[in-house]
Amino acid sequence: MQNTLNFPPLHPAETESRPTFNVVIAYEDFETGKHGKKTYDFLFEHLGEEFEFSNQMWKFDVLSVQKLREMAAKDAAGADIIIVAAHGRSDLPPDVKAWMELWLTEKLQAAALVGLFDRDESIDNPARGYLASIARRANLEFFSQPGSLPRNEESEPGASAWEKSKTFSLLAGMEQLDRNVSHWGINE
Repeated sequence: MQNTLNFPPLHPAETESRPTFNVVIAYEDFETGKHGKKTYDFLFEHLGEEFEFSNQMWKFDVLSVQKLREMAAKDAAGADIIIVAAHGRSDLPPDVKAWMELWLTEKLQAAALVGLFDRDESIDNPARGYLASIARRANLEFFSQPGSLPRNEESEPGASAWEKSKTFSLLAGMEQLDRNVSHWGINE
């Protein structure tokens, strides 16, 4: 007697592995954390069919613990996009800067650093200036979201605030990045 297992044929989508898109979000407090998560959700909504998504969220406060800061730096080094969500009323805390300096020493896979602020962006925003300098040093694209925290679509007729934002349109356009980059596939 011969036992045979029969499996249904696999569809091409089931046999192809989607690359993983890693996002790290560092945030100041609950409100800025929601802002960062909404940005992640936007990316997922627009790129979710092309990529497997993963994210890690780190509150600024926990970055004061050395071991956690090191773990967060490893997460950032392996991320495709690093998001820093803050109010932008003052400079970033020293522990957050120490975290950034730490991941700068790692081999980065990130393509972009994103600064999210809940106040109008201006030249005197020290947090934005610092993030821009980190992006330059790391050879990352830098995007910044000025203005108010995103509103619900119901409060804005037509296109949502997210769809109107050039920043997020550019991030969604990252789908066109070369798929042969080693950290986006199985060539690791």
